Amino acid sequence: MVDVFLSALAEITTLKHMSFLLVGVMLGLMVGVFPGLGGIAGLSLLMPFLYGLDTTSALALLIGLVAVIPTSDTFASVLMGIPGSSASQATVLDGFPLAKQGEAARALSAAFFSSLVGGIIGAIILTGFVLIARPLILAFGSAELFMLSIFGLSMVGVLAGRSLVKGLCACGIGLVIGSIGGAPATGEFRMVMGIDYLYDGIPLVIVGLGLFAVPEIVDLLRRNRPIAADMRLGSGWFAGVRDWWRNWFLSVRCSGLGAVIGAIPGLGGTVVDWIAYGHAVQSTKDNPRFGQGDIRGVIAPESANNAKEGGGLLPTLMFGIPGSGAMAIFLGGMVLLGIQPGPSMVGANLDITYTIIWSLALANVLGAALCIALAIPISRLTLIPFQLLAPFMITVICLAAFQATRILDDLVALLVIGLIGIYMRRFGWPRPALLIGFVMAPQAETYLYQAVQFYGWGFATRPGVLIILAITLISLWIGMKARVDDSAGVAMKQTDPDAPAPSPVAALRRRWPQFAFAAFAMGLFAFAISDAMRQSFLGQVFPLTIASIAAVFGATVLVMLLFSRDAAPVVYDQEEAPENAAEKGVRSLWSGAFWIALLVALTALVGFFLAMLAFFLIYLPVRARTGPVKTLVLTAGAAAFVLALANALNLNFPYGQLQDIVRLPWPLR
Repeated sequence: MVDVFLSALAEITTLKHMSFLLVGVMLGLMVGVFPGLGGIAGLSLLMPFLYGLDTTSALALLIGLVAVIPTSDTFASVLMGIPGSSASQATVLDGFPLAKQGEAARALSAAFFSSLVGGIIGAIILTGFVLIARPLILAFGSAELFMLSIFGLSMVGVLAGRSLVKGLCACGIGLVIGSIGGAPATGEFRMVMGIDYLYDGIPLVIVGLGLFAVPEIVDLLRRNRPIAADMRLGSGWFAGVRDWWRNWFLSVRCSGLGAVIGAIPGLGGTVVDWIAYGHAVQSTKDNPRFGQGDIRGVIAPESANNAKEGGGLLPTLMFGIPGSGAMAIFLGGMVLLGIQPGPSMVGANLDITYTIIWSLALANVLGAALCIALAIPISRLTLIPFQLLAPFMITVICLAAFQATRILDDLVALLVIGLIGIYMRRFGWPRPALLIGFVMAPQAETYLYQAVQFYGWGFATRPGVLIILAITLISLWIGMKARVDDSAGVAMKQTDPDAPAPSPVAALRRRWPQFAFAAFAMGLFAFAISDAMRQSFLGQVFPLTIASIAAVFGATVLVMLLFSRDAAPVVYDQEEAPENAAEKGVRSLWSGAFWIALLVALTALVGFFLAMLAFFLIYLPVRARTGPVKTLVLTAGAAAFVLALANALNLNFPYGQLQDIVRLPWPLR
């Protein structure tokens, strides 16, 4: 064993290994800063370059890229309010408000240092568990995985904001949307309405960008000011490090949580940051401001999402079972290099296993150091007037969304989900609750079906299931006592407590937009119930059950809007009340949504590249009031950037009606 440790240590400290590791880290940084791309795109880019490399050098490239993407994707989450990847969505809730308060550097440095610690702890846990994890992972059957999915759903109680009923209803919307497509048990197609795009379900990247990126872009476009409200950058990265030190135990706990959950195949990658965020909310009693710019809301998910990479390597190395999409590509790279995952990784190839683990820790150190060095200069992006940043951000999220299935319908789906996200933000519905429901729906249904097939309904009495159930109930109880207010920034209309409740007619007149949105949710549940009734028993039981339960919560929201004096968030933020909109220069909601819709519509007509050029040439002089020279320079810069990105990452551009009629050369095709 000592010889194995020394062999692995000698390998990772060679100049050649360090050089390839650094190249992988640099590539990971470049890929990670672009929203929606993530580890899958980066690893896919590296695959052709592995041929001809020796095993350890190729592994250094792969590990360097895998390790740093959960760190570098924080830039988009904090600076733009756009989730850099599925594992950085929770970071947006507090990281972006901190950026708007002029403390972007503080948020970034706290995130990077937390990522550093999380990555190292994940590697340490993986080092200790590599010999004992095999029986532990094998102990998780489909019944236990189903209960872990239920545990993920229990985070809704923590993230439901001011109204638990709205949170549960939003979770129901997510579960219904997540059930669109083929039923895991029977292969029947549900709620597809004859639309080809829906047969495989809506991709996660579309839902994440639509719920979090589009509403923030639309909101900022309504105002003529930078992301940060003033010219303060905060205390720099030293303040973020001090924040981490004050909350080091929270970071360590969330790192351990991320490593353990990341080791569970198919579960950790998309939900671990929400579980860590929920834990931070549950365990914080000292003046929490979650959802409004609490630094602990950055430290917790960033610690967990880096540690999960170490955990995700466990099933990948031990059993050849990828713990996430990125791990699936990593697994393919191992096979390409002639490394066979399985028991040999703790036997004859144990030295390779420890080389991978310690390279992961070293890559986290290199990546965090580079990101911290760049934190302050990059955070200055928040001081650029947003009307100049907006076209670039809209272009990037549309290009990222298109990579989901690489058809134009990706952009249409982004627009539709974005409209749902806009109204959820406007009316105080918790968007994280919908996202958790969406993420957990296919997993929960698949594991439930498998558990019943393997164990019958007696699976509920298995010891592992009972243990996880007890943890879930405790989490729910704690969540009822302390919930993050995701409706922060949405003013609540203060009424006289002694005044009588408004009549239903008066309430409907005052609150009709909110009532219409709640009615839309009820319509979605009714459609899901109607569609489920046409399926076989195994195909209908899951959507029918969740839609029926969610409809009860939706009806409760409608009743609250009609009769309760406390249930009505004001349609506009307090500083954007209609009577003050003109004097403050705040534009209507549709002024922001229009520009995103314009780019999608132009893309459908002439393809993405030509549409992007036209979009910039229209947007900059009309909305940003730029002169002809500046308009042309910015448009040319955007075109060069998009072409370089597409060429480097082998990205496709959406095509439109023009490309169906005329055969055009790249990049116009």
